[in-house]
Amino acid sequence: MTQARTTGGGSDRTKIIAGVAVVAVLAVAVIGYVVFQSTRSSGPQPGAAIPLAPADHVISAPAVRDGGTVLVGKDTATVTVDVYEDFLCPICGTFEKTYGTDIKKAVEDGKVKVRYHVLPMLNRLSKPEGYSTDSANAALCVADDGKFNAFHAALFATQPEEGEAGYTKDQLIKLGKEVGVTSATFESCVQNQNYKAQLDELMSKTSNDPALRDAETGRFRGTPSVASGGKLVDLDNKNWLNDLTS
Repeated sequence: MTQARTTGGGSDRTKIIAGVAVVAVLAVAVIGYVVFQSTRSSGPQPGAAIPLAPADHVISAPAVRDGGTVLVGKDTATVTVDVYEDFLCPICGTFEKTYGTDIKKAVEDGKVKVRYHVLPMLNRLSKPEGYSTDSANAALCVADDGKFNAFHAALFATQPEEGEAGYTKDQLIKLGKEVGVTSATFESCVQNQNYKAQLDELMSKTSNDPALRDAETGRFRGTPSVASGGKLVDLDNKNWLNDLTS
């Protein structure tokens, strides 16, 4: 009898310990999920204003729209750098954080001009789809008022997550006004996607440009890409900008 009770008690203890362990594991998993959710970006909030980038992150130089691109810099600059980006592209955001200060200084010192090709490449990767076109079109609308630099810096400083919601047209319009756009046609330019056809043409031209193709795949290298003098720049070389201007 005693032995039977001992055996039974041991079995019950094993079940209890196993049950406690399972509960503990589940608790850790739940806590981990909650922490993950609290630390990840919640994405743009409906109607919320897009924060401006710090003034010292904004290039102080003329910015002029040229078709579907924007040329930033002084006329006296002898080197032109072509930068291919998408406002949703997370690696483009990293590129801007890594090289933005150096590019700003080089442009303001009159060493380079930068031609920004803001591409509608990742439209399908926002929810709803289409943020890449909306943001690129808005950037061109802003460029018509010469306010591209602050707009460009803001969209990369507080960038929507790939696979999540992008900023709405209304939010993009609010940002445009925050950076100083006063044109009476600005809102309709954003809402009606005035430059969508030019952006689609730019995307097609970029995708088929032999100078921008990856040597191994034969396809467009993707964003971010940088070219100068008709040749791709090796971004694995951290001194690429200095090499172009020295």
